[in-house]
Amino acid sequence: MKKFGIVGAGIMGSDIAQLAAQSGFEVILFDIDENKSRAAFEKIQERLKRYASKGKIPPDQVGKTTSKIKLHTSIDDLAVADIVLECVPEDLALKKDVFRQLSRVCKAGTVLASNTSSMSITEIASATDCPESVIGIHFLNPARVMKLIEIIPGLKTTRETVEMAKTIVKKLGREHVESRDFPGFLLNRMLYPLINESIYLLYEGAGTPENIDKVTRIGLNLPMGPLALADMIGLDVILAVGEEMHKGFADPKYRPCPLLRKYVAGGYLGVKTRRGFYIY
Repeated sequence: MKKFGIVGAGIMGSDIAQLAAQSGFEVILFDIDENKSRAAFEKIQERLKRYASKGKIPPDQVGKTTSKIKLHTSIDDLAVADIVLECVPEDLALKKDVFRQLSRVCKAGTVLASNTSSMSITEIASATDCPESVIGIHFLNPARVMKLIEIIPGLKTTRETVEMAKTIVKKLGREHVESRDFPGFLLNRMLYPLINESIYLLYEGAGTPENIDKVTRIGLNLPMGPLALADMIGLDVILAVGEEMHKGFADPKYRPCPLLRKYVAGGYLGVKTRRGFYIY
């Protein structure tokens, strides 16, 4: 496997493009918005230059990595990819539309993967005529740093596709866990309730964001508090995960906090908008 296609040049897509290129893949980065793709490439280039200036990577690694990333604005260009990873927003209709197109464009045997953090791989795969090749490969944010990846087979995913996904993860220098296809998979099934309950603490006036996060960092010895983590992930993403889990399990314990809904409606999405539970 040499050619790594990515659909979506947002935060996750650009991070994974960098990781894949550094790992030796030829990266085909596709986004319908040419400006977004260009901005993602420039961000990767600037970050690598910063790494080189600090001695984290050899200076020649900047050019070697960026030369492996090619920007495209036609989904048809993904036809040559060995794996295509979808990194579009957490919108089921949008994801199914992407996979419907990938099913038409990509050659037989191509691994069609979703980076969804909560949605049903089986349902996403239903939009294709090759559900056996569809799998969840859930990278954690920031993908260029985090060492763990969740692999989620759908109902019809073959073991061959699973093994191919594991090979890809190994080439990326990451560890994996395999999860069953339930809303939230493994990580978000545990993480989302922690974040949502922390938002409820803030909503009810039980503590300030600083104190809620301090309790978690110092009291539980975690590297980051749940509210700061939510800001980094994006409150819109947290809300989408919560709504998917609430719908999928029909369990009130997953009901998103009203304060979370209010912040997202008001455009307070966290670090990416410079305002969330903290001001950046």
